Amino acid sequence: MKKLKSEHYSIIKHLVRWTLLIIPVALTIGSVVAFFLWLLTFAIHFRFAHKWLLFLLPLAGLLIHFIYQYIGKSSEKGNNLIMEEIHEEGGGVPKRMAPIILITTIITHLFGGSAGREGTAVQIGGSIAAMFGGWFKLKEVDMRMILTAGIAAGFGAVFGTPVTGAIFAMEVLTIGKIQYDALLPALIAAVVGDITVSAWHISHVQYHIDALPHSSYLMPEFFHTDVLLLGKVIISSAAFGIASYTFAIMAHKIKNTCVRIFKSKWMIPIFGGLLIIGLTLLIGKPDYLSLGVDAEYPGAVTIPSAFHSGGSHTWSWFWKMLYTTITIGTGFKGGEVTPLFYIGATLGNTLSGLLNAPVSLFAALGFIAVFAGATNTPLACTFMGVELFGGEHVLLFAVACFTAYFFSGHSGIYSAQRIAVPKILDKLYADETSLSESMRRRGYIYQKLRKYRLPFKK
Repeated sequence: MKKLKSEHYSIIKHLVRWTLLIIPVALTIGSVVAFFLWLLTFAIHFRFAHKWLLFLLPLAGLLIHFIYQYIGKSSEKGNNLIMEEIHEEGGGVPKRMAPIILITTIITHLFGGSAGREGTAVQIGGSIAAMFGGWFKLKEVDMRMILTAGIAAGFGAVFGTPVTGAIFAMEVLTIGKIQYDALLPALIAAVVGDITVSAWHISHVQYHIDALPHSSYLMPEFFHTDVLLLGKVIISSAAFGIASYTFAIMAHKIKNTCVRIFKSKWMIPIFGGLLIIGLTLLIGKPDYLSLGVDAEYPGAVTIPSAFHSGGSHTWSWFWKMLYTTITIGTGFKGGEVTPLFYIGATLGNTLSGLLNAPVSLFAALGFIAVFAGATNTPLACTFMGVELFGGEHVLLFAVACFTAYFFSGHSGIYSAQRIAVPKILDKLYADETSLSESMRRRGYIYQKLRKYRLPFKK
């Protein structure tokens, strides 16, 4: 009995301590994220009204380059720096990361770069959490937990999905392993961050899945879902996972190729900006610039429009993928997640037509599944489906996210992500190797096999 009382006393003490530590951190993060979202909306609509700003995108990229070159320093590693600090304490997360990523993301969107906002929110969260951790004199495990809570607060606040934010922060660090020791701080931070954004009267886009028609393929005796529809979901989710893989590989390849080609790094963002301008002139419309949430003109392809029949073109997902990988790969800032939502929703729209499936449902499945595959966070993305679209189709959300997770392979947009439990049994992915390290290993082994003309499997 005495041991039971002692344990519960420790639990209460732990709860009170972390609640008191996290609330001021999350309030600050939520307020900064709210300011960021307000600025972002203003910048996007300002560009809508001043279309000529797109032609200054190369100069904007040059400005971003020099900001990081002379002020940002290690901050340029972005989300990967925060993840590295959580895995193994190093040089710390600099305080300047938050204002620099906020400013450079606004610059990217003001001039039409195709980027997101999650990376900015997560870096704001990590930077502010690290700052408070220093003030609180936290060390090692406690610092790792407050950084994880910072990620949760930033993510939950920017999308209005607190449960997803908490799970994402614990799941994204290591493939196949969830850091449950940070559950309490992460959940408190995500909830408080989301409430703070709402208190500042910043609203989020609302999505809706239309009611599904009655099907003759229901088997209520033992399986409460449409078997034919489930088969279509599995097929589509494999495509979502391959899209995730393609996005991650393209982003890394573009970045590495530019570094190899251009001797002067300042030329890379100029080249990227010129490519985006050229693509826009070639296509003849600005649908794939910036965030992709608000419509620049009536009939523009956006994430909300993809939930309706005829609201997306067949290759909209590919164009957005190309725009975003060029933008991110050539040094512009913001993040990849909202573009991944766009890619997934428009690909889901296209596949719904090919498979004669419900448009809004498949747009929603693509929305969360492409994100799940690119970040290797299927559980968080399943919860995101519930928070954004309701719980009626939670089984299909889970099937889509976990299928996409497997089909995306050992790739991802976060190179610092570690592999605790590989998706397949292979020595290349063991011992908590990071994604970047596993890619280097594979590249080295494949080169050796090619050199000796030995058969190998990719």
